[in-house]
Formats: sequence, structure tokens, C-alpha cells
Amino acid sequence: MALNNTILGTELKFSWFSITLGTLIEAVLILFVSVFIGRVLRKVVIRASKTTRLPWIINQDTGDIIFRMFVLGGIIGSLYKIGLMAYRIAGTTVGNIAFAVGFFYFMYLIAKKSKDYLLMGAGRKPSSELQVQAKVFYYTILTVSFFLALNLAGIGTYLGAILAAAGITGIVLGFSAQTVVSNFISGLFMYFDKPLNIGDPVRIDNLEGIVEDMRILSTRIRSWDGTLIRIPNEKLFNSNIINLQRYPARRLDVKIGIAYDSDMERAIGVIRKTLDNMPLVLAEPEPLVFVEDLGDSAIIISIKAWAPSEKWFSVKTELLHKVKKALDEAGIEIPFPQRVNWFANELRVKVEGSKKNED
Repeated sequence: MALNNTILGTELKFSWFSITLGTLIEAVLILFVSVFIGRVLRKVVIRASKTTRLPWIINQDTGDIIFRMFVLGGIIGSLYKIGLMAYRIAGTTVGNIAFAVGFFYFMYLIAKKSKDYLLMGAGRKPSSELQVQAKVFYYTILTVSFFLALNLAGIGTYLGAILAAAGITGIVLGFSAQTVVSNFISGLFMYFDKPLNIGDPVRIDNLEGIVEDMRILSTRIRSWDGTLIRIPNEKLFNSNIINLQRYPARRLDVKIGIAYDSDMERAIGVIRKTLDNMPLVLAEPEPLVFVEDLGDSAIIISIKAWAPSEKWFSVKTELLHKVKKALDEAGIEIPFPQRVNWFANELRVKVEGSKKNED
């Protein structure tokens, strides 16, 4: 027994601290037990996730978070046992700093998973408003956790000086980062104004596409040819935004020219009948077909019909195809541009080689 006590009391000396062999063994045991308990709880959570009614809370990610908490707790506990956490740095201890870092890390994991769970609970396609709310919740948790971590680290007394320095730094950086601030504020205004949502087809100046993502500083749009367009929120806020699918119905405007020798009333009747046979052309509001203009080469007939916004493009292409086919079957000509030139004097055309051909 005395021999064992002597062995356990053997002191290991390093250049900057010393530790007994018994204390080192206890530290290793603390880490081992923490890892073991973490692994057991992780397996329990994963098994429970297969039968639970709350899969967005009890799942493998939750088990991983619990395991990491125990591992980090074991590491901190082991270092406390060894005595490394008692060393002082900048008015605080290494233990306080380690605990604060661990606290912020796990709050980051919780905030990230909470944001993901909020979006998952909304289904496969969460609304843009919910996505913005999830991001605001995420950054709010991180901000609060950061200041709490500073307090836990033992530098809360220096917090006023840090904020003052941050304020002065912010003023200096503000002049060189006006665009970033402007984009951020414009993003907040866009959130409350809500001119567009994720998934909406939009036209912004000369750009068109589907809204893919709305972030704090910019908005991303996938154009019709599949390319990504990033628009700063400041530019977006000051642009003319046309939401092509904000309302359930959208109007089709089509102009068709017929020959001057065609019967206008008959052409209008053919077009109306074609519209009546198209199920996706809405009966209310009633489609309008009328002569809009007498052009240089044709009588211009205007068609104004309403269709579901999500089917607008397909209805328009189908309408053009069917109207052209119906007019052709009715014998109504769609002319190409023609121009008649009158000359004051009679023209004489000289054909070279005509004499040789006569011979």
C-alpha cells in the first residue's frame, strides 16, 4: 500500500508546472468517463429518434451535440484537475476562458440547429419570411451568447472599454464601408416591404429570373438560362421590381396582323372561338379581342386574355400556336411587311447581254 501511495505521489515536473502521477491518472479517468457517458447518451438518442414523434428535435444531430458537450466537459474537467486552468492571463484564468469558449461553441451549435429545425418544420419549401426570421433568430442568439461568453471569461469589467473601442472603430470603418451598411439597411427595408419572396419569378430592370435566396446584404436570382445573379440590396431597393407571380392571375397581351383584304369580324370570331376552347384561359375577366391599329402592312388585332400566373408562359405559347393554326385553316392571311414604291418618272431597266441572247 505504501508502495502504491509512493508511486501515485510521484511528481512529474515540467518547465512551467508540476503534477503528481495520481492526479494525472484521475484527469485521464475524468476524460474517459465523460467520453463514455457521451457515447452512451448519443446511442440512446439515435435509437429514440427512430420511434419518436419529434424527429426534428430528437435525431442524430442532437446526439452528436450531446456527445461533444460531454467530450468538451471532460477535457475542461481534466485540465482543471491537472491545475492548468488556474493560470492567470490578462486578469482572468485559463479555465474561465476555456469555459467561455465552450459555452459559445455550444450556443452556436444550438442556434444553428434551431434555425434548421425552424425551416424543416415549415415543410420542403419554407416561406421567405420564415427564412429571414430564422436567420434573425440565429444571429440574435450568437450576439447574446458572445457577450455572455465575455462575461463568463471574466472580462466583463472590460466590456465597457471594448464597446467604446468598437464604437470608435465602427465610426472609422463606417466611412470606408458605407456600401455594406447601406446594403444591410436596404435588406431590412426589403424585409418589411416584402416586394418579392423566394421562388417568385421577377423582372428587375433588364434582369429576369427566379428569386433563389434573400440575404442581409444581397439577393440572389437564378436567371432563365440557369446563371446566378447577385444583386446588392441597395441597388435592388432602388430598382423597379416587377413581381411576375405576385397575384394568382396574369394578363396575356398578344398582337396579330391580318391582311387588309381579310374579313376583320370573321378573324375576331375565329380568335374568340380559339380562346374559348383553351381551358387555362380564364373566363373572368373576359378575354378582349379587338382591332387596335391599322398598320403599314396589316390590320393589327389585339388579344388580351387572363391566365393563371404559374401557367402564364405555357398558355402564351399555346395561344400563339393555336391562333396561327386557326387563322390558316380559316384562310385568313397573316402578311409579312410590304412596301409599295411610286416613282415620278418612268423607270427603264437595261438588261446586259439581252442582245446576245436574242441572237
